[in-house]
Amino acid sequence: MNAQRQTRFPDGWDEERVRRVLEHYESQTDEEAVAEDEDAYEQPGQTMIAVPTALVPAVLALLAKHRS
Repeated sequence: MNAQRQTRFPDGWDEERVRRVLEHYESQTDEEAVAEDEDAYEQPGQTMIAVPTALVPAVLALLAKHRS
């Protein structure tokens, strides 16, 4: 039996969008990647923090609640 696996994407995503994102990151130079990371840390109204892996599900749940 040859079962075909169907890929599931998050809402608003499709195969083309995934390909564009992969292309973006795979074509970046190291310098461009570092600059993009540094820019993320400088966004007003946002804070970057380290979270223990065990707490990630709880943090994601809080973020989802905050968005709704």
